[in-house]
Amino acid sequence: MDPSTPKVSKSEQEWREQLKPEEFAVLREAATERPYTGEYVDTDAIGVYECRGCGAELFRSETKFESHCGWPSFYDPADTDAVVLREDTSLGMRRVEVLCASCHGHLGHVFEGEGYGTPTDQRYCINSVAMRLVPAQ
Repeated sequence: MDPSTPKVSKSEQEWREQLKPEEFAVLREAATERPYTGEYVDTDAIGVYECRGCGAELFRSETKFESHCGWPSFYDPADTDAVVLREDTSLGMRRVEVLCASCHGHLGHVFEGEGYGTPTDQRYCINSVAMRLVPAQ
């Protein structure tokens, strides 16, 4: 399947009925939660982070790290096909937006740099409200 085509497709009204207003704002309208306010910023629980929109597995806790950026940060998605990346110039700067590959919900942005101290030199800054942590059994 073409990564530009979401696997889960719903109308705006269906998304509004399924998601809480703050979830809809982030996942469907590319809003951003305020830094250091998200549920998973300081979480170190073991588990899998799923998309709050469609339940697809996005990230695993073993790739989460403290980046002091104000949002949960990961250095790698759960699978190479878990997310879709696209250019974002919405704030007059060039960034890379991270979308759920299944429903194309906005998750956050990914940044590259050697200063992150991660195996991939990447920092996926993800909105807590876009994910749900499923703790390990």
